[in-house]
Amino acid sequence: MSAQKVESNNLPQATELDVFLPQDGSNMKDGIHGKYKVSVTSKDPEALYMNHDGKDNFDPFKERKLDHATTDCDTLTHLLKASLGTGILAMPDAFKNAGLTAGVVGTVLVAVICTHCAYILVKCAHELYYRTRVTAMSFAEVGEVAFANGPPWARKYARFARVTILVSLFLTYFGTCSVYTVIVGNSFQQVIEHHTQTHLDQRVYIAALLLPLILLGWVPNLKYLAPVSMVANLFMAVGLGITIYYLVQDLPSASERPHVNASVNTIPQFFSIVIFAMEAIGVVMPLENSMKTPRHFLGLGGVLNQGMAGVTLIYILLGFLGYLKYGEATEGSITLNLPTGEIAAQAVKILIALAVFCTYGLQFYVCLEIGWNSVKGMFTKKPLLSEYAVRTVLVSSSIVLAVAVPTISPFISLIGALCFSILGLIVPAFIEVITFWEKGLGPYRWRLWKNVVVTIFGLMALVFGSYTSIREITKLYTDTPKS
Repeated sequence: MSAQKVESNNLPQATELDVFLPQDGSNMKDGIHGKYKVSVTSKDPEALYMNHDGKDNFDPFKERKLDHATTDCDTLTHLLKASLGTGILAMPDAFKNAGLTAGVVGTVLVAVICTHCAYILVKCAHELYYRTRVTAMSFAEVGEVAFANGPPWARKYARFARVTILVSLFLTYFGTCSVYTVIVGNSFQQVIEHHTQTHLDQRVYIAALLLPLILLGWVPNLKYLAPVSMVANLFMAVGLGITIYYLVQDLPSASERPHVNASVNTIPQFFSIVIFAMEAIGVVMPLENSMKTPRHFLGLGGVLNQGMAGVTLIYILLGFLGYLKYGEATEGSITLNLPTGEIAAQAVKILIALAVFCTYGLQFYVCLEIGWNSVKGMFTKKPLLSEYAVRTVLVSSSIVLAVAVPTISPFISLIGALCFSILGLIVPAFIEVITFWEKGLGPYRWRLWKNVVVTIFGLMALVFGSYTSIREITKLYTDTPKS
């Protein structure tokens, strides 16, 4: 492979929501549209690491040029926004599968592992910046460049690593879009039927979202979605506030709930839910790429650790209170436990449904970027018209999938178990081993053994999470009578 370099000094202006996109880098070279090319370092061992030995003054962080770089506070806000998704509503159900004490310990364990994997992904990116003399990389680029610059036996897998990351991201976010339509449709169905006494199939409510979501998908760029995202945050915050108000009313004693409710059947489900709810690996590199001070993203008191610590506390709070309040009656989404007849509880369902609706645009743009970049070369005559056609097809496909399988939640758990276990745990572990293979894996090869443990945990989450999801899907279609 010939030596090529990606010059990323003239990065595009980052809008508020650009940081959420796991950009594949295929549309940028020297600040203009062009084909992404892999950077391969010199094979001379002395030249390979000379950047760290002071023989070269290249500093990727000083060379990075951003018109509107984000501050540490901005990045922390974005990280919280990305991590606190609708998965938080399933945390009480996760605690039901583990118990109060085991739920707290297990959530902390998952948080530590997920945060560490995000940490090593960024750490490897920083190492590769120096080696390849670039200033920014996406998640997919880090994977491809790490393998391309790794030991000889790994270089042939560079393209495979990139494709695996992009396909996993697309499947995860597309599945999330479909689940969002189900959540919104079901929430409005509950409130409307309570007040009107009408009874329509849930597919009708989901299909009714087609036109509004197409219009949302037609928003030309993420800059115009920024106000929508802020409204979504407001709706979610108010909805969660009201939910916690309900949870703290007439709480039973903690002694009335099992502190360890672990079994072979429930523990995999617990980890599957928590990993899916907490994992935000797809936004880590875009967030780092947009920072004014990228080094501040890492470190003991860095932005990553601050943000994940806050997220973990919020997840533990809602999961603990939700399970303590409702016990074995806890539903898959805690909002389903709220009293249907009360105005405040109905407001929660509407607020969260609107927040999810607004957030659809953000999740959709991830699919759009990956999907459009993969097919835009086929539509060079009328690119704008073709792009909006792709937008319409992607939105319509997510609606069709939701209408065809309105009980899609177990399927997204399956996708989450597969894709997030691969993306959030296994891939970063492989990237670190490959990145430092020739430079050194530390005393007693501790990086290798540590990542073996992480990979085993990821494989267990993948296998057992997939197994329990498939079992739930089978149970759903064999026990539920057809309508």
